[in-house]
Amino acid sequence: IFFRTMAATDADVRYLVDHSIPVLINSMVEALVKSKPKDVLPFLARWCAQQGSATQYPSLLAPVQLGDLKLKNRCVLAALTRGRSGPTRVPNEANQLYYEQRAGFGLVMSEATAVSHRANGWGGAPGIYTAEMAAGWKAVTDRVHAAGSLMVCQLWYVGRQSHSSFMPNGEQIVSASDIPCAGDGVYTATGEKVPYEVPRPLTVQEIADTVEEYGVAAQFAKDAGFDGVEVHSANGYLMDQFLQSCSNNRTDEYGGGVEGRARFLREVLERVLKVWPAGRVGIKLSPNGAYGGMGSADNTETFTYVLKMLDPYRLAYAQVVDGLSFGFHEKCPQMTLEDVRKVYSGPVMGNCGYTADSAEAAIAANHADCVSFGRPSLSNPDFVERVHNGWALAPDAPLSDWFVMDEAHATDPHLGYTTYPAHAS
Repeated sequence: IFFRTMAATDADVRYLVDHSIPVLINSMVEALVKSKPKDVLPFLARWCAQQGSATQYPSLLAPVQLGDLKLKNRCVLAALTRGRSGPTRVPNEANQLYYEQRAGFGLVMSEATAVSHRANGWGGAPGIYTAEMAAGWKAVTDRVHAAGSLMVCQLWYVGRQSHSSFMPNGEQIVSASDIPCAGDGVYTATGEKVPYEVPRPLTVQEIADTVEEYGVAAQFAKDAGFDGVEVHSANGYLMDQFLQSCSNNRTDEYGGGVEGRARFLREVLERVLKVWPAGRVGIKLSPNGAYGGMGSADNTETFTYVLKMLDPYRLAYAQVVDGLSFGFHEKCPQMTLEDVRKVYSGPVMGNCGYTADSAEAAIAANHADCVSFGRPSLSNPDFVERVHNGWALAPDAPLSDWFVMDEAHATDPHLGYTTYPAHAS
């Protein structure tokens, strides 16, 4: 039917033979193994009837190898800070259920996870710097693995977007330089919104200490059963504050030109690589984003340099916030995934504002190897299954459910978190 109605070219035929047909056969075998039907032929008839919508997304739903990570599909659960781990920052039963519900994604990414006490800056966000936290995460990864997916831990240090109320003994917040974050304010540890504070620059010794904190956190992540880690270097957090000239005016070896500004990232990465093989380490970059008061006129030069610097490490992937729905600084041209491909040869993950259709197009055009989905996953824990079967997505989750912003959500961590149902198939 395809050949007759679509005037298939030789390239179309090759794609079907090399890609779509093997994917469908693999999916059929997996369905048989999972369901173990007593009567095979009626089961296969029903299964085949459901595949029409799946063929709309042959690239997105295909398996992919990211370094040492073999994903069952190219849909990735993006890291979303939900604030449901409470004051101890130890993952709990609500966290376990939330991530288990979303194990249909080929790769499940933890929410941003602090690498030390001083790295914090968000109420109820989890950490990965104590044995207790690692044990809490182990219960999460066990359930994700049992549900059939892989999970990586996103290593996070907030920096100037934090507030002194989160710091040990109310210490001053830190950054690359003493440049405060632009914006309408920050939430304190007690939930009050106040103006951003002026950070102090980390000393060279403190930078070395922070590099070591990343290494310790990476080991705790391994102890917790994660399949890998991602170094969060995006969205205006500490690593990004060092990278960009708008937030780094240092004159020592960690400032000045792009080589100096990228030194902190390189040292952190090399410390993490002492714990994890490169094929299980990812990186996240945001060359276009305005979040956290970011955006520099020389970002094209900066991120081109950074991607070239990262290329020889042969990491599992580079996640690039190429979409603009999170805000665009407009201080230099947008860096697209096509631009990334020109200077970075490893697997690329697109992020920010993608739909199933736009993700399929990006992967089919070889602009990305996979795509991470954030907001659609909030109200659609079974996002991948809905895409596969052509089922409509649930309405977007309201902002009130995104984070813990009121007493009701603070009292019940499941509310607006694990309470969104799967599609009634």
